[in-house]
Amino acid sequence: MMGDRDYRSVIQNSVESVGRELEYRFKKDDITKIHASEVTGCLRRAFYDRTDEIEKDRTSFSDLIGGMFRQLDYGAQPKDFSLEDISLQAQADLIVDDLVMVFRSTGDFPESPNAKDLLYINACMYAYDKVDGVIIYINGKGDEISFSVTKHKKMFEETIRRVRVLNDLLKEKKTPILETSVECTDCQYFERCYTNRKAGKTINFFGAGKDFLDSMKS
Repeated sequence: MMGDRDYRSVIQNSVESVGRELEYRFKKDDITKIHASEVTGCLRRAFYDRTDEIEKDRTSFSDLIGGMFRQLDYGAQPKDFSLEDISLQAQADLIVDDLVMVFRSTGDFPESPNAKDLLYINACMYAYDKVDGVIIYINGKGDEISFSVTKHKKMFEETIRRVRVLNDLLKEKKTPILETSVECTDCQYFERCYTNRKAGKTINFFGAGKDFLDSMKS
């Protein structure tokens, strides 16, 4: 018999506690160090996370899969890539036989890797000085699909550009422009971006990985 205890809240609080332990670790008050997860995702979210954070909900163990691999004894250790006055920090989930590996949970398997995952693993390959990588998507049933990738110079140049943009905006305390994506509706900052929103420039940066790769060729 369950009684009157709210077990759902206990479970949710446990998942959130685990989530905090498994997140990428970096000092948010040090703007000379920018983490790859910040600039391969929405810059506005990264800015708010550093300046006026709202803690995000963590309601599923599937969201924690990459962090669990990183916590293993043979998980990948964080690496810095020096950009002279700024450091780009990155951390793969595993590195096996010189292969950089990143795990992501998913509902439906993508036809090609997501753009932000391509940017992230590419940053990891530069940080660890590796040539090859693989992105593994795992669904709720435990099935997986993987995509092999190789180091991509132009893609990394875009990541470096975003590092410098975020660093400059943090220095100037200026909010980044809106980067619309499918993740907006689940973002903890959704109301800040879309409630009483003024007309202004937005970009759709995080489209399909194939479209993103095509844009890198132009």
